Amino acid sequence: MPRDPSTLLRKFHEAKWDEQIILEMSVPGERGILVREVEPGVRKEVGTGVAAIPPGLRRKEPPKLPEINQMRVLRHFMRLSQETMGTDLTIDISQGTCTMKYSPKVQEHIAARHPGIREIHPLQPSETMQGVLEIIYKLEEFLKEISGMDKFSFQPGGGAQAAYTAGCVVRAYHASKGDKKRTETITTMFSHPCDAAGPATAGFKVVTLMPNEDGYVDLEAFKAALSERTAAIFVTNPEDTGIYNPRIDQFVKAAHEAGALCYYDQANANGMLGIARARDAGFDLCHFNLHKTFSVPHGSMGGAVGALGVARELAKFLPIPRVEYDKQGKKYYLDYDAPDSIGKVRSFMGNTQSLVKSYSWIMQHGAQGLHETAVCSVLNNQYMLKKLSEIPGVVVRYAPGRRRLEQVRYSWEKLQKDTGVGTEDVLRRMADFGLQHYWTSHHPWVVPEPFTLEPCESYSKDDIDEYVAVFRQISKEAYENPELVKNAPHNQVVHKVINPSINEPERIAVTWRQYLKKKVRQQGIIPKPTVESRR
Repeated sequence: MPRDPSTLLRKFHEAKWDEQIILEMSVPGERGILVREVEPGVRKEVGTGVAAIPPGLRRKEPPKLPEINQMRVLRHFMRLSQETMGTDLTIDISQGTCTMKYSPKVQEHIAARHPGIREIHPLQPSETMQGVLEIIYKLEEFLKEISGMDKFSFQPGGGAQAAYTAGCVVRAYHASKGDKKRTETITTMFSHPCDAAGPATAGFKVVTLMPNEDGYVDLEAFKAALSERTAAIFVTNPEDTGIYNPRIDQFVKAAHEAGALCYYDQANANGMLGIARARDAGFDLCHFNLHKTFSVPHGSMGGAVGALGVARELAKFLPIPRVEYDKQGKKYYLDYDAPDSIGKVRSFMGNTQSLVKSYSWIMQHGAQGLHETAVCSVLNNQYMLKKLSEIPGVVVRYAPGRRRLEQVRYSWEKLQKDTGVGTEDVLRRMADFGLQHYWTSHHPWVVPEPFTLEPCESYSKDDIDEYVAVFRQISKEAYENPELVKNAPHNQVVHKVINPSINEPERIAVTWRQYLKKKVRQQGIIPKPTVESRR
């Protein structure tokens, strides 16, 4: 599918299969594989296996799983895969703040899927998994060097859980000081929403500050919000506008003078590796999203790790267990001896295979490579910013003339006023050119008609030029034939959705059983409620 050299656009149409839900494909008695009967000797020793399950935890009947053979399963999922787009299929600059970079396949096939990694059981003796513990320990050493922090926990299953865990650590710290009046945390509008939600879930009242004309909070307004009730500040820098606050150390100093701790959400760290460190700016806690900056695939929210780092005085509050090294015995071990720990926020040591991938990625780059990653990320972003700023209808809000780091929050506000075509129209039209829909922003939309892009270091100049060409074409269409854009997508599996069912609770079904019940009701047959149905 070559690009047209005059426009840099490709002819594209997504594959479409009239595909059933796999549960609809079920045929009673059909099997994908025949499992061997348990050998008599094994059955005599361990029984059926079911007997060990307490009666209250046993199903009354087997789960209604689809019965389908291997060939049809393979066809089904291959067809579905052809109806989707992802980072390995298209130019995925679209998901701003997510750092959708290329994840080297060696990390997956050689490292994470190695039997010595894949088949480890977290309850086996630490003496039998020294290799994995060494990887986790050394990954922590890398992140300590990159951030300046003194100790890390890899238990949190993502940035939001890292923010929550940090809130718990902050709460434990002030409780250890006997300070019961610190019940508030401060965040900013363009920091990640988890910087409000995390501490709120940990029991704090959250104060959110709005940006000034430069895109970040005025220092005097920040000082006015601090009080003896402030437990901590939770901020992202650069914020989701891509604008870096150059006076961040003054914010940290003011917070410390008020007796508060300072938490740095470093999910947007891709443009800062080897350039700036959280601890050097005075922060007490920070987190990295390993599924962003450190190249673990996002995995539809399944492969995430929010690596939480803290300064020395907060290390004793981190979750357990911690991977430590016995220099005399020359072995790695799991340390549960932490009486001040907040306990656990997730099972065992977190997502171990993701840790292996990040370790591999850092080892492949080395210190110089990490620095180059940041430089290329910023360079790509500056180039794309210049090109997009030239497109009619595109607006860049805040700090005019200033550069951004690794991403930009743009706006189609002018396009919408001129043509009636808004950001959601544009994101649907993108799909007709083979690009994934972009991320707009968190709600509420402080920037009108927003879209947020992050090219990171993985994409070439040709990739960026093609990506920008799509936006140039959509802008041209909006001014010449706005209805074409408003009625998009035209070349996708599903065309424009009218009245999406997500806004119609009676049509939403998140399980097959719920779907069947609602289907019966919609056909006018209302079954008599039972205890099971009320569940």
